[in-house]
Amino acid sequence: MATLSVAAILAENARRRPEKTALVEGELRLTFGEVWRRSLARAGALTDLGVRPGDRVALMAPNTAEFPVAYYAIAAAGAVVVPVHLLLSCGEVAHVLGDSGATLLLVHPAQAETGRAAADALGVRVVVLGEEFDRLAADAEPLPSYVTRAVDDPAVIFYTSGTTGVPKGAVLTHFNIVMNATVNAFDANDIRADDIALGALPLFHAFGQTVSLNSTWRAGATLVLLPRFDAARAIELMVREGVNTFHGVPTMFVALAAAAPDAAALPDLRVCVSGGASLPVAVLERFEDAFGARIHEGYGLSETSPAAAVNQPLFGTRPGTIGHPLWGVDVEIARAEVEGRIELLPPGELGEVVIRGHNVFAGYLGRPEASAEAVVDGWFRTGDLGTKDDEGFLTIVDRKKDIIIRGGYNVYPREVEEVLMRHPGIAQVAVIGLPDELHGEEVCAVVVPAPGTAPEAAAITDWSREHLGRHKYPRRVEFTDALPLGPSMKVLKRELRAAYAKK
Repeated sequence: MATLSVAAILAENARRRPEKTALVEGELRLTFGEVWRRSLARAGALTDLGVRPGDRVALMAPNTAEFPVAYYAIAAAGAVVVPVHLLLSCGEVAHVLGDSGATLLLVHPAQAETGRAAADALGVRVVVLGEEFDRLAADAEPLPSYVTRAVDDPAVIFYTSGTTGVPKGAVLTHFNIVMNATVNAFDANDIRADDIALGALPLFHAFGQTVSLNSTWRAGATLVLLPRFDAARAIELMVREGVNTFHGVPTMFVALAAAAPDAAALPDLRVCVSGGASLPVAVLERFEDAFGARIHEGYGLSETSPAAAVNQPLFGTRPGTIGHPLWGVDVEIARAEVEGRIELLPPGELGEVVIRGHNVFAGYLGRPEASAEAVVDGWFRTGDLGTKDDEGFLTIVDRKKDIIIRGGYNVYPREVEEVLMRHPGIAQVAVIGLPDELHGEEVCAVVVPAPGTAPEAAAITDWSREHLGRHKYPRRVEFTDALPLGPSMKVLKRELRAAYAKK
């Protein structure tokens, strides 16, 4: 039986370059040897807590050194990492813990209140990162090495809402993650061991976890963590630490370009990668003018580990496109309206983006029907619409699903609508994304008030803030007498988007 573990990414660095700086966070600097020793000690603590290979361990932490240490500790113990989005409400965290079957939650002190409330409701054990986890690690016997896993064993479960509005667990295997990190490091971009990358993307997110953490360390390079993104601070930190690699979502590139003129000095960036949402060409040009560095825009989903395509130096880059598929991955355009089978289209035709390769996930946890719908004839159906030109450059044109991407975070309208429909002043609601210069898209709720009520926009926003994650609640609320309906009685969201985008 072939075996593999995500933990090998760190273990091999500890063997090959033990004295090299792996991780920088503020004043803290750790070598690969030190990070691996810390992870093995904590893996020993997890084993003492009863964590067994295959168990799910939830991890809720910002971009501090505790995240990668705990992440690799869970992997080393043979358990499965369940990253928890930091912007979720208590009820949303409880869904992730319950659905994944997590037996333990490792939570950062900053998130401990929300995490503990969710875990207590389900009887899930909680260990707080920092003092408590450190004490348990000090008392435990460190594992001598990582626990071996089969290549197709689950390594990470990412929660993604899809169109149903109920977050589903996308199961990624050790093979998925190690391959995606390897191909990102050595084929898509020329990452070198002496590179220094800024870890500003959230590590609980697939993009930050694979591209910033795992790919950087797969190449033996250094990761500098920035717990909270602020453009001026990011520039200062990149200059101070000699950062030459930056991974970000479009909102980060917007902010960096805006902050550049006021900066005392700018970093000398060699590799810049954008993903998470489509990057307006105007933003790309502003950033490249300010920093003198080329952005390589890419594309991926939690279900594809996540990277599927990116502008790669080998093929040349083209602004406005997502470049070419990664090594060992096929990205094609299929007829979107055909269900149950994949019918590929010739170059230049608009259709659904479909993906196959080593990066395609093992399915949705406990949801065989959803998995069968998502992977057809060996191809993952993304629900995104795109084209592929004669030279193989891929372009994302629109989303088949009405997903909103706010600041790089996915917001699923149905999920927001379900919550808003509980408001006593709302009879009907449609949630749409409207263009926003800072966040790419802003969440807008178009509301038909309940008879005899006169709700105020600000009051609905305040109410929804209590019930939804910080990236999900509508910052904009519009009122209407009736929603436009199509022949099948579905709300015509494209009409709403056209009407309110002009306002």
